[in-house]
Amino acid sequence: MFRRIKIGTKVAASFALGLAIFSIISAVAYQGIQRLIETSEREAHTFNVLGQLKLLDGQLNGAESNNRGYLLTADDAYLPSYNQAVVALNQALQELRRLTLDNPEQQRRLDQLEPVIKNRIDLMQQRIELRQQGIESNQQNLPRGRGLQITGQIKEILGAIEQEERNLLEKRSALTRQSTVDSLNTILYGIPLYALLLGLIGLALARNISRPLENLVTAAERISDGDLSTDLPLTPRQDEIGQLNNAFSQMVSNLRESTRKNEEQSWLTTNLAQITQRLQGQRDLTQVAQLILSAIAPLVEAQQGLFYRLDAEAEPPVLRLLGSYAYQSRKHLSNQFQLGEGLVGQAALEKQRFVLTHVPSDYIQISSGLGEIPPINIVVLPVLFEDQVTAVIELASLQPFSEVNLKFLDRIADSIGIVLTTIAADNRTSELLIQSQALAQELQNRQARLEDSNRQLEIQASDLRDSEALLKEQQEELQQTNEELQQLNEELEEKAELLALQKRETEQKNQEIEAARQQLFQKAEELALSSKYKSEFLANMSHELRTPLNSLLILARLLSENSDGNLSERQVDYSRTIYSAGTDLLELINDILDLAKIESGMMALNLEVMPFADLSMFLTRTFEQTARDKQLEFQVNLDPALLASLTTDPKRLQQVLKNLLSNAFKFTERGSVKLQIAPVQKALGRESSQPQAAVAFTVEDTGIGIQADKQKIIFEAFQQADGTTSRKYGGTGLGLSISRELAQLLGGQIELVSQPNQGSRFTLYLPTQPPAASLPPAAPALPVVPAALPSLPAALPSLSAAPPLPAALADDRSSIQPDDRVLLIIEDDLNFAQILLEMAHQQGFKALVAATGGDGLTLAQNFLPVAVMLDLRLPDMDGWTILDRLKHNPNTRHIPVHILSVDEEQQRGLQAGAIAYSQKPVSAETIRQALTNIKGFVERRVKQLLVIEDDPMQAQSIIELIGNGDVKSTAVHTGAEALNLLQSQLFDCIVLDLGLPDISGFELLNQIKQNERLTKLPIIVYTGKELSRQEETELRRFAETIIVKDVRSPERLLDETALFLHRVQANLPQPKRNMLEQSRHEDPVLTGKKVLIVDDDVRNIFALTGLLERYQMQIIYAENGRDGIEQLAANPDTNIVLMDVMMPEMDGYETTRAIRQQPQFLALPIIALTAKAMQGDREKCLEAGASDYITKPVDTEQLLSLMRVWLYGRG
Repeated sequence: MFRRIKIGTKVAASFALGLAIFSIISAVAYQGIQRLIETSEREAHTFNVLGQLKLLDGQLNGAESNNRGYLLTADDAYLPSYNQAVVALNQALQELRRLTLDNPEQQRRLDQLEPVIKNRIDLMQQRIELRQQGIESNQQNLPRGRGLQITGQIKEILGAIEQEERNLLEKRSALTRQSTVDSLNTILYGIPLYALLLGLIGLALARNISRPLENLVTAAERISDGDLSTDLPLTPRQDEIGQLNNAFSQMVSNLRESTRKNEEQSWLTTNLAQITQRLQGQRDLTQVAQLILSAIAPLVEAQQGLFYRLDAEAEPPVLRLLGSYAYQSRKHLSNQFQLGEGLVGQAALEKQRFVLTHVPSDYIQISSGLGEIPPINIVVLPVLFEDQVTAVIELASLQPFSEVNLKFLDRIADSIGIVLTTIAADNRTSELLIQSQALAQELQNRQARLEDSNRQLEIQASDLRDSEALLKEQQEELQQTNEELQQLNEELEEKAELLALQKRETEQKNQEIEAARQQLFQKAEELALSSKYKSEFLANMSHELRTPLNSLLILARLLSENSDGNLSERQVDYSRTIYSAGTDLLELINDILDLAKIESGMMALNLEVMPFADLSMFLTRTFEQTARDKQLEFQVNLDPALLASLTTDPKRLQQVLKNLLSNAFKFTERGSVKLQIAPVQKALGRESSQPQAAVAFTVEDTGIGIQADKQKIIFEAFQQADGTTSRKYGGTGLGLSISRELAQLLGGQIELVSQPNQGSRFTLYLPTQPPAASLPPAAPALPVVPAALPSLPAALPSLSAAPPLPAALADDRSSIQPDDRVLLIIEDDLNFAQILLEMAHQQGFKALVAATGGDGLTLAQNFLPVAVMLDLRLPDMDGWTILDRLKHNPNTRHIPVHILSVDEEQQRGLQAGAIAYSQKPVSAETIRQALTNIKGFVERRVKQLLVIEDDPMQAQSIIELIGNGDVKSTAVHTGAEALNLLQSQLFDCIVLDLGLPDISGFELLNQIKQNERLTKLPIIVYTGKELSRQEETELRRFAETIIVKDVRSPERLLDETALFLHRVQANLPQPKRNMLEQSRHEDPVLTGKKVLIVDDDVRNIFALTGLLERYQMQIIYAENGRDGIEQLAANPDTNIVLMDVMMPEMDGYETTRAIRQQPQFLALPIIALTAKAMQGDREKCLEAGASDYITKPVDTEQLLSLMRVWLYGRG
């Protein structure tokens, strides 16, 4: 009966029984514990009352003590303590009344106590008032002994209350002990009883379920080891175990059958493939027949075999014996059969397999050296190809042929038919080829003999004709000879005159050609000289115009920042206006120089793949604010048929479109400005008339339009449609001229359609692949040089163009949404960048890829990614410069940077503000872990700061300085507390004071850095201790920053913690932002360093001095190269040199070479400053020995970054 119950029912019943037993025991135990809790609470209540009694007594004694002290000394210091004791006394009295509300007897005693205490307090107060009036205690007119009497009454009542409570406590303690014993007995005896019953139930279940399952598991293990002979007997059980046992038994049977079939199929397939492979390449039919029998007979366990091939050419067709296996020929047996003759012929006729069983003993004998034996089975197998018999195989065996053997024979027969047909066809082809070759040779021989006969006949006929004609010709020749001689003389005279005339004409033309050649040579020399003068003029004009602008922009920038706070708001506005005007002037100079470069053929193109989505995004961001300000509709539309990208110079294309759109917005007061980009077929170029694949960029506006007679002159330099002095719209007239020249340089053209007061439509046509002719002939591939445009003030950041996507690498810049988590990858190895891109996608990031440092800075400024992965070795600038620029820009300073480099510079990277540093080559697991760490860091909105400071007041001031908005600060006061917290919690930064009570700060640093988990944790040492050189060197091995406490140290501490905690400066309160700005001018890398400025322009020296002195740098200068060398000799402790390139007497190149020839200055950083910004300048500077290169007007942030990079770790 029990075996028929389902397992679920058994388990449920067992569980219910156990639960019932447990519920009974739990209920009894619960009641005991409830009684214990109730008695314990009453006991605790009694203890509380006793405590309040002691407190009341203590406060009374305190009040009396302070009262006596005041009466004896008249010292007012006793009065606050007396008043506090009186207040506490009343509070204790009220608390006693509340605690004894359930005891009427105690309430009655408190009613007696309260007026007595009030009388005692009134008496003490009277004595104090009399003493305050100057009356000594022994002179006061108060009843003697009154105080002692009242105190005695209080003590008596308090004693009665206490005795009552102690009696209650004794009763309640006894009840508590009894409840405890009852609860313990219930638990001690109930749990073992429950465990015993539960064990018995479990044992019964196990015997009923586990043993059958163990048998099943044992059988399953044997089957998994390949033993399919295991049998499980069927069981009459009707529960799940029985069903599983019977199903398992059926599964084993099915598995045996399936295995047998798979083995048979494998045997068939393997042997068929082996025989087919052995037959490949065979050409002799006899060998093939013998090979087939030798292969088949052992496989099907046949002891004799014959192979008959059908001779279809015989009449009638006959099967001839071609091969045999273990066969002994007999005289009475034929070696050939006709169709239908014998079993062999009948099988061929019917095209069916015959199997003979129980063959008579006298039918055939299988012989061996020991004797003979008749076979049991014979099979006759026809071989077919396309339903035609090609052969018959006969096999004899001493045992019956199995189904597998017969299947094998049927399938091998198809393959044999194909092989036989193929061999026969090949043999027939060979025979026909031999016959055709013999016939061809015979035809050639006959043709040769016929040609010989024809040639002989032709020769004989020709000889005869020649003989007859010869006589006739000789007669005619004699008659004509005289006439021809006379005519020949006349022709010779005419030709002589003609040759003399042609000779004179030829000499004259040669003279003209030589004169033209000389003239062309002279023009070429003049053109080359003109080009040289123009190049020199461009270089000199660039220098002469940019040099004063350099001083103007730097000084205006310094004034607008008003770091000293001594300028009025209007004066700051004046400074900003000067800076803005200087920037506009610089743009005008750049336009003029660009136009001159194009006209002189010196403009080089940098062809790259430009995605249209990037171009649309850039133009939309650039002009959307202008459109809002002028209340105009602005659209950028991409045609659906447009390809994804265009191969062109992205910078020049953006320059042309910006010029066209700027003009459209300038001359449009209402309506709209639209840009349509679509594919077209257009004939481009002056000499081309064939349409080609192109892209049309159409800028259409609803502005004032252009008159027809003005539409040509607007493309000329410095020309405008309205050139009067009272014109409404300003401008230089260079934009469209430069746009036209750039369009032609890119292989395209610009067309204009416009009518006054109806708007204008400018269309730029560019080929999808620019022709080679549009590329300048002398434009060698150069590394990207940073642009010469100055950066705008940090308060007004400009939107720069998104750099083009590296070729063959598709990132996510066109699909980024405002809430996306964006990772910027700055890596020039595009294969490695692709790997980082794919792994970033796996971690849920959208990724941007930049192959150069300049592109990386632009993308960081435009997209503000949540993190950056940076390679240090880049083609255009050093990775340390990029890190410095990011960490000194308020907009990007908070972005965590993970460095990936082959260099071992981990300590330097972490000190510079990087979140982590990995040395190449890196494994996939390392990259994946780095991305995981970045993801975790970004998701933690609140960063953890640990402050280790022995002075609690100092620790609190540090916490208040840093703030607790996006940072949670935890303060500890000993090294042991710090180590315990670091083991149990995750922190992002540590601020450490070296003076700790239990351990040296140096030893604590050493223990922290020995923990592998904490090696990359940034540590800021903030101490008031004067450090020796040795101590500072030791500290720098462990700490990222060392700050000595002084007046300015709080600003620096706020700045350094903001750097390592990656705080967004814009989110901080304004006072803290002001502190950070002040701290920027106290850069420890720059402070105290000596810099030599070599420049022939005093204005530049003055401007750079003003900039660098704000960072407390020591400035020395020289106005030419020779003076610069002398200054270095007089100041060998100079840390860095800023070298102008164009100087009189001795230019920057020559000066740099002379400095490098001195061994003590081989490692001295020299930064070249040039205003020419011509192609090849950077290479010339580096070749001369300069450490780095920057163009004028100087971008002050770029200059400071370069100086910090080159000064790191020096002096």
